[in-house]
Amino acid sequence: MRLMIAFTTIAAALALSIFAARASADGLNKSASTGLYWSTAKEEGDLVAKADAAGDSSLLWDDDDENHRDFDAGGFSSLDGMLQWAIGHSDPSKLKEAAKDVQHLSPDELKKRHMEIKACQELMEKLKMPSDAQLMRIAIDDLKNSSLPSEDRLRALEELSILVEPIDNANELHKLGGLIIVIKQLNHPEQEVRTASALILGKACQNNPVVQKQVLELDALAKLIKMARSEFVEEAIKALLAISALIRNNFVGQELFYAEAGELMIQDILSNSSIDIRIQKKSVLLVADLAECQLENGSNPEPHFFHNHFFLRSVVDLLASVDLDLQEKALYAVKNLLQLRTEALVFKEFCGLDAALEKMRQQLQQLVMEENYSEYAKDVETLRGEVERIFIGKLNKDTQFPT
Repeated sequence: MRLMIAFTTIAAALALSIFAARASADGLNKSASTGLYWSTAKEEGDLVAKADAAGDSSLLWDDDDENHRDFDAGGFSSLDGMLQWAIGHSDPSKLKEAAKDVQHLSPDELKKRHMEIKACQELMEKLKMPSDAQLMRIAIDDLKNSSLPSEDRLRALEELSILVEPIDNANELHKLGGLIIVIKQLNHPEQEVRTASALILGKACQNNPVVQKQVLELDALAKLIKMARSEFVEEAIKALLAISALIRNNFVGQELFYAEAGELMIQDILSNSSIDIRIQKKSVLLVADLAECQLENGSNPEPHFFHNHFFLRSVVDLLASVDLDLQEKALYAVKNLLQLRTEALVFKEFCGLDAALEKMRQQLQQLVMEENYSEYAKDVETLRGEVERIFIGKLNKDTQFPT
């Protein structure tokens, strides 16, 4: 990332100088000193004129051009590619002025410009961007160094968390030996390192069955569940994020989650009114995900904790929160739980869902009148009404045909 910033800054700064040297050539000549072909000033001028007329320097190159792809891939395959990118990201009017000024340069001055281009070529080679795989190896090698200072260790983890976002890179993490190293960091004495490591696992596992399987086989889930109970808020949040990504739509992961008493961890969080609200939000979203996954695969036995009265009440109690976002997330969880083989009477008599929904309706009526909350409150009310209809329907069905 730092190399990319440095590279693009230098490329833009050199644009006028290189362009001017190109524009100074008469006809199409080949330089014996650099082996480069020079376009005529007329050809470059035509490009600038078109861009200037349109007010858009992006006309100086084709979106499908190889040079454009070179930059998107993290580097340039040639000096010509760097020049085209630099021209395309420069002010057309300044390029036009440079093209006129350079026509009056003496042969010695032109030779000096050509030498500058040669120097640029050498600089480009030094600044050539490494591939993502190379950058990942660098970060992984840093993490393997037990004497690495904490600041450098955190920097390596931060860079790795960015690099694993593309699914192809995430799939390479284990092959490069990075997954084992990152999981090892979950036991690091500094909570910042543990937090950053959990974030990497969460990003790598997101909608990625391949990495999910690898992380589960490396026994990281139990450690993440323990981290979710951390007194450090950010550590708990990132651990819950990683857990959610790891077991979402993954029945093996969910079975291991229950085997590690993960549902007790969730219940403790939801029933603790003094805990940070962001942790509660992550936890209730995890409940909604687990219940939704169960609904989509109804043939599988329902986990016992979905029928635990105290657990259900801890979810319903969140509807009384003063935080509208938490209320909305709790509504999604209740909606999914109601559609399982849970008992409507438990929701009514033990959890007090009917009273909670009515109280929420009155609260939302007030919020609809407030400009800052009006639209959001309407959306939440729509969801609340849907939950109420499902609840009443389930209650009527269970009353008429008790199970």
